[in-house]
Amino acid sequence: MHASEVSGKLFEQLNFRGERQKVISSNIANVNTPDYKTKDLVFDEELKAQNILKLKRTSSNHMHNLDYRGSSNPRLVQVPDLIEQNDGNNVNLDSQMSEQSKNKVIFDAIQSSIKKDSRLFRSVIDASGKS
Repeated sequence: MHASEVSGKLFEQLNFRGERQKVISSNIANVNTPDYKTKDLVFDEELKAQNILKLKRTSSNHMHNLDYRGSSNPRLVQVPDLIEQNDGNNVNLDSQMSEQSKNKVIFDAIQSSIKKDSRLFRSVIDASGKS
């Protein structure tokens, strides 16, 4: 159980970022493996494919409980159009290290947001108990 609906979404994102970190680490570990292709864990493309961003809310009842399935069902994909080395490997170490750093910053920010949301939820409970 999560402190709020926001926390639930944040935990989904935290799990996604943790899994994405594993994929990036695997890419880095395979930087010298012949014919290895760079992989990524994505859900943004699924969101775009569902055209959710293009929907117009015409009533306050529409999309009230929008179920964003993308974060709970990420897909592992090969990253297209990367330059291959002579051995067929297309991992760019600099790019992967950059992605790893960016992913960690986002992971840490989500973790911090979860803590703040939990503290806010707890303060509401504490305040309601004093009434």
